[in-house]
Amino acid sequence: MAKSQNSQKQTRKQPLKTPAQKKADKRLKKSAR
Repeated sequence: MAKSQNSQKQTRKQPLKTPAQKKADKRLKKSAR
């Protein structure tokens, strides 16, 4: 449990985004505007 908690903290600190995720995020922001 402590291990997963630690990894969760790390992802929260520095979210790892894949190129596909970045693309989707950009599209989401555009459509939201």
